[in-house]
Amino acid sequence: MMFELLRPEYLFWLFKGFLLTLQIGLVVIPAATLLGFLATLAAGSAWRPVAWLATGLVAVLRNSPLLVQLFFWYFGAPALLPDAVREWLNITQSVSLPGGLSLPWPSYEFLCGVLGLTLYSAAFVSEEIRAGMQGVPRTQQHAAEALGMRPWQIFRYVIAPQALRIALPLLMGQYMNIVKNSSLTMAIGVMELSYASRQVETVSFKTFQAFGVATLLYVLIIAVLEAMALLVQHRLPVFGTRR
Repeated sequence: MMFELLRPEYLFWLFKGFLLTLQIGLVVIPAATLLGFLATLAAGSAWRPVAWLATGLVAVLRNSPLLVQLFFWYFGAPALLPDAVREWLNITQSVSLPGGLSLPWPSYEFLCGVLGLTLYSAAFVSEEIRAGMQGVPRTQQHAAEALGMRPWQIFRYVIAPQALRIALPLLMGQYMNIVKNSSLTMAIGVMELSYASRQVETVSFKTFQAFGVATLLYVLIIAVLEAMALLVQHRLPVFGTRR
């Protein structure tokens, strides 16, 4: 039989990798969005040193390969830490909870992967948010000022809802890229979906089945994100308006 299904243990490996990929996405997407928003505000700051620093960091992160950044955080940054800290990071840790329960602490590879992917993605999110804010006509801000609205009110009720509508398609595309770019974390030992599919292929020699299942799982995640984007876009026009 030329086409054989994967054994349950191999499917379990892929499922574990799939769950880890989801964990990476669930952590990186909100973190990158928050950092990207803060970077946008910093880049537009009236204090020049803050604006220059934010703009420079975004440029560096956007224009260097993600894989290089992951290697930097995994291999390079630890060299700046004391030996005791490096040893602690490489030991399996757990967090004690009341009642004698404990939760495993994320592995060093996972933390480096999340950190690198978050910073890299935040740089792109920042530019997309900035583009959305620049797409709001300045006349609306002036009109709000003429009505006596305070700066935070102008941002909350005038700029933010419209900027979000403009930037949403770009942001959703970046969120999809986060899921796909998470596969690069396998280069530093994160056992996500791509790592698991490679592991299954190496052991079982069933290349088509292993990577076929992984591809379907990636498509599933992207399809869910696209459905969420359509849902938000359908509801978004009511933000900041009254009907």
